[in-house]
Amino acid sequence: MAGAAHCSLQAKRLLLDPKFEGYKLSLEPLACYQLGLDAAVAEVQLRDDQYTLDHMRAFGMYNYLHLDSWYQDNVYYVDQFGRVMNLSVTLDTALQKPREVFRLPADLTACDNRLCASMHFSSSTWVTLSDGTGRLYFIKSGKRGSSASEKWEIVFNEELGSPFIVAHSVSFIKSDAHSLDVLLLRVEKDELDTKGSGFHVTLEWVTVAERKEGDHRYEIIKRRVLQGKSVPHYAAIEPSGDGLMIVSHKPFTFMQSESDKSEENYDAKVSNEKKDPLYYWQQTEDDVTVTVRLPQDIMKDDIKIRFSPDNMCVTLKDQTPLMEGNLYSSVDHESCTWIIREDKSLEISLIKKNEGCRWPELIIGDTRGEFIMDPSQCSEIAESLMHLTSEVMNPNPEKENPPCNAQELEECDAFLEDGASLCRFDGDTLKVTHIINLGSNQYLFSVVVNPKEMPCFCLRHDVDALLWQPHSDQPENMWEHIATFNALGYVQASKQDKKFMACAPDYSYAALCECLRRVFIYRQPTPLATVLYNRKEGRQVGQVAKQLVATLEANDPILGFQATNERLFVLTTKTLFLIKVNSGN
Repeated sequence: MAGAAHCSLQAKRLLLDPKFEGYKLSLEPLACYQLGLDAAVAEVQLRDDQYTLDHMRAFGMYNYLHLDSWYQDNVYYVDQFGRVMNLSVTLDTALQKPREVFRLPADLTACDNRLCASMHFSSSTWVTLSDGTGRLYFIKSGKRGSSASEKWEIVFNEELGSPFIVAHSVSFIKSDAHSLDVLLLRVEKDELDTKGSGFHVTLEWVTVAERKEGDHRYEIIKRRVLQGKSVPHYAAIEPSGDGLMIVSHKPFTFMQSESDKSEENYDAKVSNEKKDPLYYWQQTEDDVTVTVRLPQDIMKDDIKIRFSPDNMCVTLKDQTPLMEGNLYSSVDHESCTWIIREDKSLEISLIKKNEGCRWPELIIGDTRGEFIMDPSQCSEIAESLMHLTSEVMNPNPEKENPPCNAQELEECDAFLEDGASLCRFDGDTLKVTHIINLGSNQYLFSVVVNPKEMPCFCLRHDVDALLWQPHSDQPENMWEHIATFNALGYVQASKQDKKFMACAPDYSYAALCECLRRVFIYRQPTPLATVLYNRKEGRQVGQVAKQLVATLEANDPILGFQATNERLFVLTTKTLFLIKVNSGN
């Protein structure tokens, strides 16, 4: 992370409501429509060897319903026959059955270690698709959502190793050639990890471009792999293909090619050779002793040492000073001495002016020396710190400020995972350019507000949920706070059975669903048509935020969940539900 700019997220005060009073449960009925599916969704159950939390996050909690943000109210899923099925909604009262738009060529059931099929809409006419067996498809779809012009045609189709799911993709023009970038997510066995889960997570960043021969064929021009120890909450490629942003609890790093490794090893070897200490130093309560190795040809007359109360300068043969700078603390410069020892090393004795003061460094800012601590000093320091650590909860009950008892912490104070961060990687150097430590700002969900920009991500800030829009082309405003869902951070924490969260692209509501049946909807505050008083404070309330609850008539688990400005789409194994949340303009 060296060289990365450490940034922070700046919330807009105007988008925060410190006087928000909470959600009022509304009993208004929600129109709910359901469509029976011709064939069940192609759900893939976790195998016995996919037992880690990362497997559950990546594949067990996979959202099988895909929202096409380029077209309004247009959703897709893959059924058990390998058919990509589409539902495009214009009128809720005239719903058509989901229709087949594409069929995967491979027999999915023949692959034992397959994952779920996955897709991403790279542009208004391009789709990235994986069948879950390790094969990647780029498809030219034409204008989607309209049966007249929608025709899915495979343009690129290649086996890329072990099975993966498509995390994100973009389509762009670079150097007058059309390119597609895709992120592939894998959870792989790690033979070297003997203490952890035994698995690591990889994100493969693949670039496919149109060949210059003009035959409209596409080929892979770059494959780069990032590796980490946790499934990323958010991973997205910038619209220009120049960078990548990742939100994860554990850091990701690019895996190097062999040539890069050998070059780096050589650099490390050279720097290690340079890191041999120039001098060694020890200290007691009264003095400091410095030992410097001298070159073979140096005699006593070649050495010049100048002492002053706060400074020291050592020069050999009238060359550039070997050691020079301000000492950590003042010395009695008239009592300081130096000698050449039998082993041809220079020994300098400095007498401290402030007796008993421990020096953390000899010359301020000089890291070329090495401090050697004597065993008696080690035991002294250990003894002085003994009161801070003990096997007994409070070894000295009479002492003020007893140590913290972790068992007294409330559940909301405990973070299961610390150190979540948002990193931006440069596509050319493969280095982190920006990093934000998210700390306790829990990741909640992502949403596409504008398909031409990167997906937004929603984070918990105190009790609220704040929506952030990345702007890769605006270095001064790379993450913009665009909306707030009041108290949603607090509310969602109480829903222990929640599976998916989403919000409308126009921020008019947020929603979450449980594993079975129940869907909770949280509307933004709206002005009241009638007068309402807060009895406690005796004042008029101008607006109210409503919570609505929908219970689906289904016994199958929820497999997919997507929100548009007007509707919620909920997918179970055999049924697709539509919940009308807002009426159209």
